[in-house]
Amino acid sequence: MTVRLVVSLSGINTESLGDAQAFAAELDERDVPLSLLVAPARRGVSRPALAWVRERVADGDALVLHGLGGGPAGRPPWRSAECAVLPAHEAGLKMLAVRATMEHLGLDTKCFAAPGWLTSHGVLTALRRHGFRQCAELHGVRDLDTDVVTAGRVIGFACHPRVEPWWCMAGVMQAARLARRGDLVRLAVSAADVARPGVRQAVLDAVDIALHHGAQGTTYPGLIEPPVRQRRPVLPPAIPAARRRPSAAPAQQANAAVPAQSTRPAETSAPIAEPAGERARSVQSVEANLVNRALTRERRTV
Repeated sequence: MTVRLVVSLSGINTESLGDAQAFAAELDERDVPLSLLVAPARRGVSRPALAWVRERVADGDALVLHGLGGGPAGRPPWRSAECAVLPAHEAGLKMLAVRATMEHLGLDTKCFAAPGWLTSHGVLTALRRHGFRQCAELHGVRDLDTDVVTAGRVIGFACHPRVEPWWCMAGVMQAARLARRGDLVRLAVSAADVARPGVRQAVLDAVDIALHHGAQGTTYPGLIEPPVRQRRPVLPPAIPAARRRPSAAPAQQANAAVPAQSTRPAETSAPIAEPAGERARSVQSVEANLVNRALTRERRTV
């Protein structure tokens, strides 16, 4: 069974757009798509950020509706639980306003993720009425068509700077443990947090160790159907006419120049399987390097 890796990025605005672009470039080098959590009803989503989101979605990333825009003022979106207690009627009214805003901005998605990853039954009912197919929750991803939940707790990297080294190390080790067991690996980070070098490196370490254990990057909609990533074709350089080879010789001369093939069967070598002990030692060495890196970051912060 293929291990699946989902990386989500939230909090994209004017101030954090540069850090989000740098983080997305790092994931592109690892061939890992992003799930972009966008809340169009919140203030701070600028036109350059929306243009970048549209460009990323056109290249194969996924767009996820992040909340209904009714969280408490002054609190970060990832700490508000606006969708945890909403009834179906109120959630439906908020959904109408958010859908109108998304249509005005030219955005469309069938995937939803609540701030704080907590969703009430009323919000789930409103999502089904408005044609949504997925809801990313704290302990798994729910298919709204079949009501089947794919188990997998989200790993967050938002923390206080004083506990950042240990929190990030715990997130990396948890990602490694889930990947070894073949479970779904979900990493969530904010664009404001990837501006901190320790958090950004910890997320990349978690991605690397999940890929080391055979994980395959995907998006939240890709858990139902595989995403289509559009890549620009790399064309070979044109050969000048002066450097082109002349036409081939006649077929008779070509056949005469071909030496007689030997009737001796070709020797084939069977692939050498990696011993289990060496694989275990390589995994332990990778995890030990991650722990040492986290301890080094802690010594620098003290």
